[in-house]
Parts: sequence; structure tokens; C-alpha cells
Amino acid sequence: MAQNKNALIRYKAIDKCLQNRYRQWTLEDLMDACSDALFEYEGKENPVSRRTTQLDIQLMRSEKLGYNAPIVVYDKKYYKYDDDDYSITDIPLTETDINVLTETVSMLKQFKDFSLFSDVSDILQRLEDKIYAEKSHTRPVIYLEKNEGLKGLHFLDTLYQAIVKKVIVVITYKSFTSTVENKFSFTPFILKEFNNRWFLIGRKIRARNVSNLALDRIIAIDFDFRTPYLDEDFNAEAFYKDVVGITVNQGVPTQKVELWIDCHNAPYVLTKPFHPSQVLEKQNDDGSVIVSLHLKRNYEFERLLLGFGEGLKVLSPHNLQRRIKKKLEDALGQYMGGSIPTQNEDISKTEMRS
Repeated sequence: MAQNKNALIRYKAIDKCLQNRYRQWTLEDLMDACSDALFEYEGKENPVSRRTTQLDIQLMRSEKLGYNAPIVVYDKKYYKYDDDDYSITDIPLTETDINVLTETVSMLKQFKDFSLFSDVSDILQRLEDKIYAEKSHTRPVIYLEKNEGLKGLHFLDTLYQAIVKKVIVVITYKSFTSTVENKFSFTPFILKEFNNRWFLIGRKIRARNVSNLALDRIIAIDFDFRTPYLDEDFNAEAFYKDVVGITVNQGVPTQKVELWIDCHNAPYVLTKPFHPSQVLEKQNDDGSVIVSLHLKRNYEFERLLLGFGEGLKVLSPHNLQRRIKKKLEDALGQYMGGSIPTQNEDISKTEMRS
């Protein structure tokens, strides 16, 4: 058990003793109470020394722990609280404490629709009650991005429990590219969030590669208790370290990608790199930069590059350069020709006249 945990147990044991004003407490009595408390938690003898107990009392008296406990000695041998109502478990919150708790509760409440966090709802309510007793409600200043209309969030807790309890799931799934539903057995490894969507990472039974399933494409989930769960000790950090996003092209080696970024976008790319492997290769006089990355290309990385439009150019490899160029040309073609729906034509004419 960690030392700070041991210390907290001792503080609580001393506090419990000093709250009992119907007996007198010597230093030896407090030492025994701390030893008994540690034995109850650890299940083994762990005698607390005289020196340790004296230091605990000194710390409880000080401002270091925020207790400022009014511990006094009387008759030169007995310890007590000078305030009959004092307890370290009932310390008023400071202004800083209240501000921190207010923002923490506000952030956690933004996950209210996630069943995974339902177990802490009563804790949040108690925290809110405590804060309200100390301070009137204030507007939160921290907001997390979330998609209120995202489908599949009700599967989060079911899949979480399946992963923790190591149970095979039977999933009915319909991808965006499929016209029919598919049903298959799946070994779940982890849940991963990316770009405000949730994914289940795992492996189909008898499949070689790891797959990702978007929760918003899951139709139904059942359990398969007969098929044994093969614990593969999946290492998520190692699996995703060479990619941006969720798609991992397994068996494909990493490659060096060089990008030119214009002066307007360079500060954003330098302060928020595309990938941990990003290196600044050159700073140009006009403020533009050239950066390099070592990663596995995937759909998410290409979407990221396209999002910079004219502010970015792929320098190498040439096949990625050609691919991005073709997509941009196709996008331009959407504006150069073809018919536009009547409703949009009316809107366009109105804009032209204005």
C-alpha cells in the first residue's frame, strides 16, 4: 500500500479518537489506534512508531494538509481537539476548492447521456449540493464538444462490461457501404473515441486482423458465453502509434511524408502537430514551413490534409501527392459543371442579386 494511503488511514484513525471526548487519549493510545486501523485495511501487523504518530499530529495541525486541526495537549500527556465540533472530514471548502469543483462538475455533467458514467451521477449530485451550500451557481466556462444526436451511445456500457468481463459479443452491424445487415461474433478489446465518434476495437472470430466498428452502425448486441474469450493482451498505444485516427492498415510499413504549409496555417500545424512523429524541416522566409512525418497513411490522414485546402501541399511521396491532387480537382469539378438542384439555383440567384 502506498505511503500516502497509509498516512491518510492514520490521520482518520487519530481524528476518530479525538472526536471521542468521553475518554482520554495518550500518544500511546493514538499509536495503537493507528496500528489497528492499518491492520484492518492491510490484514497484517504494521506497528506505528511514536515518531510517526508525533509527525502525523504535527502535520494535522499545520496548513500543509489544509486541516489546521486544533489538537492540544492537556495535563502534559493527553491529546484532544480544542474545538468540540472539529473533524478533518468536515473542513470548509476554500474559494479555490469551490471554483475547481464547480468546473469539474460542469465538465462531468456534459457526459450525462453516456451510460458509462451513470454510476457517478449520484456523486455529482452530492458535489453539486455541497457547492451550492457554499456558493451560488455560476455559469461553466469549460465546454467539451459532443454530438447530442449521435446514435449507438446506449451500447457503450454494454460493450464496456463485455470488455471488462471478457465476454464474446454477437453484433448485428450495417456499415455505410453495405445494403444489408451482417451478424458476427466479435472479441472486444477496447473502446476508442475519435472525432466525436465512438468505435469498438477488436477481432472477428477466426479473423487475422484487428477491426474497428463504429457504434453508430451497430444495430444490436448479444452475448456468446460458449465461445472462450482469447485474451491477446492488446496494446492500444502500440497499435495506434503510427496512425492518425482510427484506421490501421495492418502489415503496411510506415513511410515519410513531407508537407508544405503556408504562412497562415503554419502556426496551427506547429502548435498542434498532425502526428507525434512530426518534425520541422524548414522555416521559409515568407513564414511557410516544411514538415515531415513518419506514419501509416489512412483515410483519416487524407481527410485531415484535404481540410487545409490551398494552405497545404504534399511534397512527397508522389503517389500521395497525386491522390490529394485528384481529390481536389474532383472537388473543383463539383463547382465547374453539372446541374444544380432547383432549390439551390433559387438561392444562388437571390445571392447574385443581393
